This record gives sequence, C-alpha cells and structure tokens, in this order.
Amino acid sequence: MSSYLDRIGAGLILSKPEVFGFDYVPELLVGREDMQGQLASLFSTIGHSEGTGRAIVTGPVGSGKTALVKRFCEDVIRHLADKRNIKYVHVNCRNASTASRVMQKIVQELDPGHPDRGLGVGELLTSLRRMLQGDNSHLIVVLDEVDHLLRQSGDDIIYKLMRIDEDGNRTGTLSAILISQEQVLDLLENAVISRLGRSNHIRIPPYDESGLLKIAMQRRDLGLVTGTCPEEILNLIAQASAPSGDARQAIELLEGAAKRAESSGRSMIEPKDVQKTVVTLPNNVDSMNIEEIPPHAMLILLGLCRRLRKKENVSSGEAEKLYHVVCEEYEQDPKGHTTFWKHLKRLAQEDIIISKTAKSDVGRGRTQHISMPHMLPSDVARRLETLIPTRLRR
Repeated sequence: MSSYLDRIGAGLILSKPEVFGFDYVPELLVGREDMQGQLASLFSTIGHSEGTGRAIVTGPVGSGKTALVKRFCEDVIRHLADKRNIKYVHVNCRNASTASRVMQKIVQELDPGHPDRGLGVGELLTSLRRMLQGDNSHLIVVLDEVDHLLRQSGDDIIYKLMRIDEDGNRTGTLSAILISQEQVLDLLENAVISRLGRSNHIRIPPYDESGLLKIAMQRRDLGLVTGTCPEEILNLIAQASAPSGDARQAIELLEGAAKRAESSGRSMIEPKDVQKTVVTLPNNVDSMNIEEIPPHAMLILLGLCRRLRKKENVSSGEAEKLYHVVCEEYEQDPKGHTTFWKHLKRLAQEDIIISKTAKSDVGRGRTQHISMPHMLPSDVARRLETLIPTRLRR
C-alpha cells in the first residue's frame, strides 16, 4: 500500500538536502574572494576595543550579498574570539520595515525573553545599550533588503543606531552593514551617508558562467552522493543560469534535477532532468514564440532537438549534417553554409540555443559546441513537428 513512499529518504542522489537550503552558507565562498577582502578591510579596526566598521553591500538578486555578509560575520566572531566579544544580528527589512520592528528584532535576538510589546524605539535603544555594556560586547547589525525600511520609515533608525554611544560613556559599541539590490545611497540623508562613509560601498556583480559552474560543483560535492552528477550536468546548469547570473537559480536547478532523477528511481542525473527543471522556473525561455523564427531555422532547430534529447551538446559540423537530414525528410533543398550559420547565430541570439567555441577534435581548427539548457529538446521538437509543415506551405 505504501510502496510509493519508498523513495522518500532513499538518498539515491541527495545525501545532504540542507546544502541546498536558502539559508545555507558554505564555509568557503567561491568566486567572492575579492569582495571578502574588501569587506575585511572596511572592518580592519574591529579587533581593537573601540574599533567599528561600516559597509554598504549592493548587487543584483543571487549575487551572493547575504552569503558574503553572513560568512564574514561568523568568521570575524570566530577569528577575534580571544580578543573581543562580538555578536551579530541579521534583520531582513522586508519582514521588519519599521523602526520599531527593527529594534524589536535586534533586542529579542540578543535577549529572547525581552518584552516585545509596549516599548518605544527610544526605550528599545536604551535596552540595547544596556545589554551591550553589561557584557562588554560589540554588535554588528546587518540590515538586509534595507530599501524596504528606507522607503517605509526612512533612515532615522540607522542614524540612531550609529549614534548609540553618544549618550553613554563608551565607544565602539556597534558596527553596521546595509544590504540591498539597489543603489541605496540615493535613499539616505547626508548625515547618515557621512556616518556610513560613501567610500564604504561594495558593489557585487552578477556571477558569470564560470562562477556559477564553481558554485554548482561545490554544492554537488557537499550535498550529492559521489558519482551521481557528471560534469556535463554542471555545465548545463551553469549555462542555463548564466543569463541571470543568479547563484540561487543554479543551486535550485541542481537540487531540482537531483529530485527529478530520484523520483524516477535513478541514481544518476541526466540532461533531461535539468531541462525539465528549467522550464518550471519563472521567466524561462520556453515561453518564447518559436513560431516567429524562419522555416529553415526551424529545420535546423529540429535536427538539434532530436540529437540533444540524448546528448549534452552537438558540434556545429554535426548540426549541419542533421539539418541536411531534416531537409531531406521534409523534401526541402538545404540552404548554403553561410545561411546555415546565419540561422544558427539567430537561434543563439534568441537564447534558444547556446553556442560555444572550442578546439576541434579533428585537426587544429576550432568548432562550435551547441547546447539547449533553457528548454526541453523533446518538447520543442514536438512543437516544431507541428509547426514546420504549415510554415513550409506558406
């Protein structure tokens, strides 16, 4: 009766599912070493009893902003454990977009038993100052997605937090890191910018394909059973995620592909697992209107799809041969080599295929390797087989 549940917990491929969780931060951040160095330099005095740091970290979705800051905070606490009592509180301002909610989150994180109702911002600041002075600790406050706070409540609470020592008899109580997708300096008043430091801005670019490949490789090694995910799968995932530069998308693709393979009872991820996962993600290219490409581009694409059902990529020479086979099937005269390349280039420009230059297996020349990470080749082939006869009759 319950045999359909046997796959749950079987662990055919996924050995540590937590590695793919949204809040998981690996010990080593791949591809962000330069930014880690920049952040450390902005906090170079934090090891001293009165030292503080300020930073603003901005970048697009999935660029690793939050992971960078969390890793830094955890590492610096450990690194300076014998020199200074450092704590950190991470506040997501999407969920705490008012001054009082920010302060409640900070105070309750440090003291879970502290009352969270009936106290004003000023009283909560006093409580925070008392806590930090009581155990002689230093606090790093991280305000993530801070643009939500700035739009709803302004920057007054940030200003007050950075002035927390002015009414007391100590210095070096608090450091601050602001994180946002946007250029938040435009939303801050000059007094706050002056305290944060305009030059303390770290801009994080989106990941390139090489960086996404390293991330996928790291998560595979940490979270999957050895030997269940070949290199070609990681390449496909990196290619599919490259247009967005989003590390989270690459991680979700790897996890989704692993789950699909497991649900099929297999212990090896195949290209179709990645392709089927891609088309379930928002804004995938599968929604593209294939009907608008020229008829012979359709014939080229059909040949590619049929071969890419079973292979990760196809060489340009093989693609041209496949095109000729499809032309014969539909009783069409194949276009010349130049026109073939023009259609191939258009398919790549439309993000229907990805074409990469590599050394040729034969001779000393170079060839193009063509893949289709954004779409499921079998689905596209079925659509084309319906469309092509109509287009050829026009």
